[in-house]
Amino acid sequence: MRLPENFVQEVLDRTDIEELIGRYVTLKRTGSNLVGLCPFHSEKTPSFTVSPSKNMFFCFGCHAGGSAITFVQKAENLEFTDAVAFLADRAGLPMPRETDDAGRTSGVSRKRVLEANLEAAKFFRACLFDPAIGKAGMDYFKGTRGLTEATIKHFGLGFAPNTFGSLTDYMKGKGFTDEELQTAFLCGKSQKTGRSYDYFRNRVMFPIIDTSGNIVAFGGRVLDDSKPKYLNTSDTPAFKKSNHLFALNFARHSCTERMILCEGYMDVIALHAAGFEFAVATLGTAITPNHARIFSKYTKKVIISYDADEAGQNAANKAMRVLGDVGMEVRVLRMSGAKDPDEYIRKFGADRFRRLLDESRTGFEYKLENILGNYDLSVGQEKIRASSEVCEVIAGYPSPVEREVYLREAAKRLELPDEVLKNSVERIRHKQAEAYKAQQTREVRASIKHFGDRINPDSAKDPKAAAAEENVLGLLLLFGEYRKEVVDGRVGLEASDFVTSFHRRVFEAIMRMQASEEGFRFAMLGEDFTPDEMGRIQRMEVARRELTENGPEVFRLAAETLRRIAERNRNRESDLQSRLDYLRKAKLHKGKEQNE
Repeated sequence: MRLPENFVQEVLDRTDIEELIGRYVTLKRTGSNLVGLCPFHSEKTPSFTVSPSKNMFFCFGCHAGGSAITFVQKAENLEFTDAVAFLADRAGLPMPRETDDAGRTSGVSRKRVLEANLEAAKFFRACLFDPAIGKAGMDYFKGTRGLTEATIKHFGLGFAPNTFGSLTDYMKGKGFTDEELQTAFLCGKSQKTGRSYDYFRNRVMFPIIDTSGNIVAFGGRVLDDSKPKYLNTSDTPAFKKSNHLFALNFARHSCTERMILCEGYMDVIALHAAGFEFAVATLGTAITPNHARIFSKYTKKVIISYDADEAGQNAANKAMRVLGDVGMEVRVLRMSGAKDPDEYIRKFGADRFRRLLDESRTGFEYKLENILGNYDLSVGQEKIRASSEVCEVIAGYPSPVEREVYLREAAKRLELPDEVLKNSVERIRHKQAEAYKAQQTREVRASIKHFGDRINPDSAKDPKAAAAEENVLGLLLLFGEYRKEVVDGRVGLEASDFVTSFHRRVFEAIMRMQASEEGFRFAMLGEDFTPDEMGRIQRMEVARRELTENGPEVFRLAAETLRRIAERNRNRESDLQSRLDYLRKAKLHKGKEQNE
């Protein structure tokens, strides 16, 4: 069942889009609008605009756009209905009961997954604190890791017993179905028997809590040498790895100046227990651009604290690059005498770790040390290779001031004149600029030809028709009087006039809503189109709004152009069909003559 339009509109009316998006993006007012760095792609110059008066957002960089519902869909990785539920919950509105055509409840909603996670967390916690079940887990937390009971309770830690179906049976007793448990990744399904089984078994459990206090997922660590060492919830209607950081729900209250990025749950917990409550970790995955945008919302500086082995160094290099892309100040912790923060604090104490934080190196210092450590600088060829690597690194910094500072530092370490390295860096940057220009040219050409358009791939077949369709749709999205003219038949536009299937779908949805009792409502398009498609639709409206001439004559001309193109295409198809019919008849006639 589709959600009632009046309910969706009430949810939107009760949602302050400025306050909502302001929880994800730092916004600054410019006139009647607000601007900020887009949360959906990496950028250093703000191109993301929020219009409170229109209850819309649009990014001029990646072309994401739409209503508050579309924003939540993209930001929280939700379907339309779940995004409405998310906003309804914030507004204190109960959701209408969603049923299928037969009147049965359908699908597994985000809300239901969150309810299942909360109940599962209670189960894992009870198991941990039951001496007959959770002794191994408690021994690990208290004995091996040295956690206090207060810390264990603070993070909601638990234990999954080594049984096939303890959690499954418990959850079913609470009214959850196999489908709900499997969707939440609390249970798996046996290929042989078809029975559900506990996804997490014989593991200490770490609940993942979002900044609203919802338990959205779990991480589980084994207590022996079995593999995988960590098992994490996969994406669900309530969870996407790249949208969350472990312990951000706590860290966000004390991270204004800096945050520590760790590799694992236990490092974070140990740091919080020692008073460093601004530590977080990614969830069983490498850092992504989306993680970087989350960091940029909460803090100015990120200190990377990864293991000192080769894998840790590679991960640190990637994290520096990804965080740097969103303009973060990045520093790297260099520890000696311990493999991770947890071990370091247990061996040397919190005060010494605090000094280590204050002495953390800049990203460039860290990279320079790693490069120089790989070469014998007393050997000419190795010194040349080291210099080339260092120059490549320096060339990647956009700020000329940073490049100048790093050049002097590198020249001193390499015992080379500043000018020599500077010339190398400028040559590298020139090559990079040429390569970038070539790439931009290719992208522009591809864009002109509509190649690679995943939203509307048909546009490559007939760019003129696609452009005419965008003109018409932009005007229909903006002006109710034009929609009424089409519905009333005063403008002879039909769905068959649209060459591209995506634009045809948009036209049909607009006209269907316009003809309904409720009338056209932009946000309701989200029920029929994905967030990316909504961005394209919003882009058509924005492009049309920016033009000064949008009067009735412009609309009639746009509609006439589209009809003329459609008629041309129909004539071509008719001519082609006539030709095919002629050839077919000629072939049949020739066959008859040969038989006679």
